[in-house]
Amino acid sequence: MSPSSTDDNEKLSDEKSKRYVRPINELWAMWGPRVKMRIYPFTYAVYEDVERVMTALTSYDRDKWAAAWSSIAKPYEEKAAQADKTGDAQNAKENYLRAYQYYRLARYPTINSEGKKQAYRKSQETLFKASQFFDIPLERVEIPFTGKTGEGNKIVAYMRLPKKGSAPFPVLVSWGGIDGFKEEQLNDPALEHGLATLAIDGPGVGDSPLKGSEDAERLFAAVFDWIGTSETLDSHRIGVWGYSTGGYWAVKVAHIYKDKIACAVSQGGPVHYAFELDWIYKQDRGEYPFEFFETITYAFGLRGYKEWVEYAPKLSLLKQDILDKPSAPLLLINGIHDSVFPIKDYYLLLEHGSPKCARFYEAGHMGFTRDTFDTIMNWMYEKLGSKWR
Repeated sequence: MSPSSTDDNEKLSDEKSKRYVRPINELWAMWGPRVKMRIYPFTYAVYEDVERVMTALTSYDRDKWAAAWSSIAKPYEEKAAQADKTGDAQNAKENYLRAYQYYRLARYPTINSEGKKQAYRKSQETLFKASQFFDIPLERVEIPFTGKTGEGNKIVAYMRLPKKGSAPFPVLVSWGGIDGFKEEQLNDPALEHGLATLAIDGPGVGDSPLKGSEDAERLFAAVFDWIGTSETLDSHRIGVWGYSTGGYWAVKVAHIYKDKIACAVSQGGPVHYAFELDWIYKQDRGEYPFEFFETITYAFGLRGYKEWVEYAPKLSLLKQDILDKPSAPLLLINGIHDSVFPIKDYYLLLEHGSPKCARFYEAGHMGFTRDTFDTIMNWMYEKLGSKWR
């Protein structure tokens, strides 16, 4: 072993012992304003409900966390069922969505315990019950997937078809990061502008048939092939949008499958520097709420922080010789103060390969501002032949 390797191992051991765990009261101080503004992950939340749970929790014990949020969800689920039974569609919808909200928080950030897995299934159940009252309900589809030994054989997706226009429709395929599951990808504005939507789970997330790896983009190839067999979806007008860690896969897809898609959006994703030790050491104290390493290692099938430190450099798209390949039209969106993944990863992208579009905001992770969503959708509609009105 070289002296530098010994130094790195000693540094790793020392850093691991110093890993920061955000206190619950600090998490609540971070989350409180987001609840009031109904920013992810609090789309349907009531401030008083969230406050009651957050001020009672004393640890991040996974099953206790799941139980606490599930106990808030259950009364709303019961109210929804009663309203549904009496034909009160509005109250049924609102209460199912609120139940879904709290079951979603119960499984957050990922399903790495039995209690969180049970909560995830409840979140799916209540969302689908709410969906029956949507103008365009969710349709669950199963896409065949031929994986490696130990991988699943299907990709579960949620499809919605627009009421305007006619088939075959341009389609937005979207996925989240390590804590953003397909259930959060409703994309109503896309439907209003004539795009079909197909929400999927990225590698290692939700119902994904495979874990993240150096070649997990295989997942997306199966999706594109399936779209090619559909009479209602236009395989020549596919746009993809990956959020956070999902932005990593969007970049890779834009390069490897450039002939299968019309455009790609990568919002707040890692590329190269995020996988290096200097950045990894900072992430515990960044804006990710809690258990970042526990969540990302679950997505990649690893056993903990040390394995992530050792494995992460292999994911570098620079080291994989991806960045200098030609790509499909690619839009990069992030905040210049992102503390989850470094903005310099996107600067690096701009220095390599095909010309790209980019908009970086005076903001944190994923560059959320009042203008961000419209910026993305305007670009997407232009590339897919639709217009924002």
